Amino acid sequence: MKEFKIDKNSQGLRLDKFMFKLMPTQKSGEIYMALRKKKVRVNGKHKDGAYRLCPDDLVCIYMNDECFDTGTNITFPWEAADSNIDIVYEDENILVINKPSGMPSQDTDNISDSLESRMRSYLFKKGELDLSCPAPFIPSLCHRIDRNTSGLVIGAKNPSALRIINQKIKDKEIRKFYICQTQHTPQGRICGWLTRDKSTRRMLFSKEKPKSSPDAVWCETVYKTLKAGTPATVEAELLTGRTHQIRAGFSAIGCPLTGDVKYGAKTDGKKEYQHLVSYKIIFDFKTFGDSLEYLKDKVITLDKGEGV
Repeated sequence: MKEFKIDKNSQGLRLDKFMFKLMPTQKSGEIYMALRKKKVRVNGKHKDGAYRLCPDDLVCIYMNDECFDTGTNITFPWEAADSNIDIVYEDENILVINKPSGMPSQDTDNISDSLESRMRSYLFKKGELDLSCPAPFIPSLCHRIDRNTSGLVIGAKNPSALRIINQKIKDKEIRKFYICQTQHTPQGRICGWLTRDKSTRRMLFSKEKPKSSPDAVWCETVYKTLKAGTPATVEAELLTGRTHQIRAGFSAIGCPLTGDVKYGAKTDGKKEYQHLVSYKIIFDFKTFGDSLEYLKDKVITLDKGEGV
């Protein structure tokens, strides 16, 4: 039998997920059998796998010692990563980081320098990420923006914050605004269907749902023109969060983003990124935010958002 006292690194985590982290070599069937047979108790009481852990909970697991792996011998590549990030807002639960253009939000197969790795390295070097504790929670980004788009991204420091922010994004209770520069002044509403062209990796926009593409997703963007002209400066708000939604949508109405050659912008031969900045986030909570209720109605803005 082993005992574990829950700290802030594991609060909010489901009990079954906590056990998966503790016992990565065990099959899921064995873990769920232990839960069913009441070999797992929280504060002396049987709980099912969906129970969310609270601070100071005492978890007792009646399984052989060899089933456990606390992870103390595991090293992560981001421990030695660059920890230089531009933090716009930070508290005990979340960070809001200004991602530079050209940096991926998360690691890829051939790129290990990402915003998420830098955030984790920053928190590790700051002493807020204790990898020696059992089943440590690894801080994660709550959403992503394109590699060549710059601006605000929310990161979660603990499981509760990650769960709440993800749900608020899903429920459209976190509003995200972008400043972009378009080659011409746009007119009209941007709503329609997006599908991916597998050969070019571009997102294709159409007003009608393509009958030959069952995987098409609906997207909707509202915007207002801040400065008309050629180019124009536009503020766009995502009502849906689809891949390349802003880029494909403005291109479809004949106003591709300046520098966005992939979506039809003109080029003078110089390498250029799309002029697009995630510049404002509003925590527009309509329902109770639990441990993040203090963020209700908070607005986080990049002062340089219009400098696209």
